[in-house]
Amino acid sequence: MPPAYIDPATGASYPIEIPRWRGDSGGPLMISPLPGIDRGQIDTGQRSLWRYAAALPVAVTDPVSLGEGCTPLVRRPWRGRQAHFKLEWFAPSGSFKDRGASVMLSILRQQGIDAVLEDSSGNGGAAVATYAAAAGMRAKILVPASTSPAKTVQMRAAGAEVELIPGTRQDTADAAVRQAEEIFYASHNWQAHFLQGTKTLAYELWEDLGFSAPDAVIIPCGAGSNILGCDIGFSELLRRGAIARLPRLYAVQPAHCAPLHAGFEAEAEDYVPVTPRPTLAEGASIAQPVRGRAVLAALRRSGGGTVAVSEAAIEAALMELARSGLYVEPTCAMAAAALTDLTASGAIRPDETVAVVLTGTGIKATPRIAELLGLAP
Repeated sequence: MPPAYIDPATGASYPIEIPRWRGDSGGPLMISPLPGIDRGQIDTGQRSLWRYAAALPVAVTDPVSLGEGCTPLVRRPWRGRQAHFKLEWFAPSGSFKDRGASVMLSILRQQGIDAVLEDSSGNGGAAVATYAAAAGMRAKILVPASTSPAKTVQMRAAGAEVELIPGTRQDTADAAVRQAEEIFYASHNWQAHFLQGTKTLAYELWEDLGFSAPDAVIIPCGAGSNILGCDIGFSELLRRGAIARLPRLYAVQPAHCAPLHAGFEAEAEDYVPVTPRPTLAEGASIAQPVRGRAVLAALRRSGGGTVAVSEAAIEAALMELARSGLYVEPTCAMAAAALTDLTASGAIRPDETVAVVLTGTGIKATPRIAELLGLAP
């Protein structure tokens, strides 16, 4: 069967040739299962995620690419054990979200979309603004009115229209859904093709590790696009026979906003509502993840789980990573903190191969890190 949009809630399918961001039921869509690729189908002449183009559901003739993907995987000591740190901030806009933005906007542009809407106060908005600029597309980014101007500079510099929305992060998401009647909603949380971009992380880890899967992957998690991307990518590799088993996926959330962790611990099918509190890991402070049900199913399918980490643990991991040469934003420092917890609990053995995904550069959080260091503004 040719690839199609699938509504997991109703089973309805829609043609992939017609751009859409949700099903008629109002829920998020996925792409129907794909067969995956083997090592012989990697385009080794491409030094970007587009080396895995054969794994995508749509053949793109003119990709919007700035060299995203092919990020370093470095083996480093961490508190008495070894781990492989995947340095996803080696991306044009400085975060892992460039994978999804590149694939999503490449497909949408090819299908005739010339203007896109996104809601984000950070990396997602920066990635969509960056790739829209590269694609010659118009971008409008909605952000909470409380967002630090430092976070929107990158979006504005890329030429995106930035609109400040009063209220909470959820109020901003709700405003985007309303405005989607006027401009195509290319949301990193809703768009199925965004996940087709993030799944290339799984293919890349497989190639990085000599065409084998790690035992576990630890991922900072807000809405869960990297969890779902890894689930999709590794499931395709398993389906293809390129790996023998799925790696265990662990989603890491700040204890101050951990709805997926609460849902996993309660053995619920979906996230459990929480009241978010301020957190260093503001990039993961999403109280109502729209794909919560799918994320929890992916974690359980892999045999993994969730970890909620304290503010003190996030700060300690952030500084320890920096002093080992890895300058990251607080949100992704959570993943290193979780490795400590998972090793201590026995969930991950010291001899297992573990990939720790570091999603964004510390440069974006320099004012906040300066505060933690006690430096004057």
